Amino acid sequence: MGETIPIAVPRKGRPLECVLDRIAARLDVPALADDITSTLRHEKARTKGTVDADEDVYHRLATYSTVDDPTEPEYTLLRDDRAGKPRRIVFDSVTIPLEDADGISDGTSIQLVGREEPFRALRTHEFALGFDSADLVLEEVVELRPEPLDRIADINVRIDPVDTDVRVVTGLGDTVYHTLMATPETAPPSESIDREFLEGYEGPICIEPRYERLVQAVLGTKTLDGVDFRYPANGREEEAAIAETGLGVYLTVTGSTAREHGLLLGEQLFPSETVMLENTPEVTESVAAVRSVLANGTAETELAVTH
Repeated sequence: MGETIPIAVPRKGRPLECVLDRIAARLDVPALADDITSTLRHEKARTKGTVDADEDVYHRLATYSTVDDPTEPEYTLLRDDRAGKPRRIVFDSVTIPLEDADGISDGTSIQLVGREEPFRALRTHEFALGFDSADLVLEEVVELRPEPLDRIADINVRIDPVDTDVRVVTGLGDTVYHTLMATPETAPPSESIDREFLEGYEGPICIEPRYERLVQAVLGTKTLDGVDFRYPANGREEEAAIAETGLGVYLTVTGSTAREHGLLLGEQLFPSETVMLENTPEVTESVAAVRSVLANGTAETELAVTH
């Protein structure tokens, strides 16, 4: 029996679905990935009340997780942050043999393990490999410098080795952007709404509080001279708060909601993307082989990790 390599993954949402898509493509397990994704989407709909639940959440959890085979997915309960704080079924774990993976033939398996914040689990050396949002890396460990950071490929050079041993291996391509946006009154009449505009701007800029360090890293401290951060009031829609402030940065998919609030979309400042991570000192020969199977040969950004 070969080694089982644990890999930390998100418990739910778009990042987990992106990871499952990558696993399905690299390891040829589309049915498993579809099963997990469809189960979680159905449970999300039940939590939101858009689908009726025939049984209570505990009976459904027992049905999902009463398995004897570790290659079948298991689930757990998480307190949801929606109104009423309902319990929501989320992903817990599954073991996947790598029998047909290129370059691996010794019975090695991987175990996907759900974590609320996989990046932090890697920081504490619980895992050698994991997947999480690039945003969390920027929010926690990248150095703030006068010059901006605008590519995932540049994250590793901004990480102080004293702060963490975790490095970004590759992006998975599920990209949406932190975007600069402004009202017509604030936007320059004959210029673009971009970093160059911000260099000469003095005044308020509205952001989500948890993105303050990320925005500082992405824009660069030099660009933010004279800028005063403002935050949406509790429960206030972000785009509405930006429209009231006149200028802001927010994560956009289509930008339609921003336009509904009369905002003009400016420069796409930084991609919010799921990334593969490694804790460098924990990478053994077996872990490196698994990392190669899951990361190499992609069309997305491949990063050179310093060992």
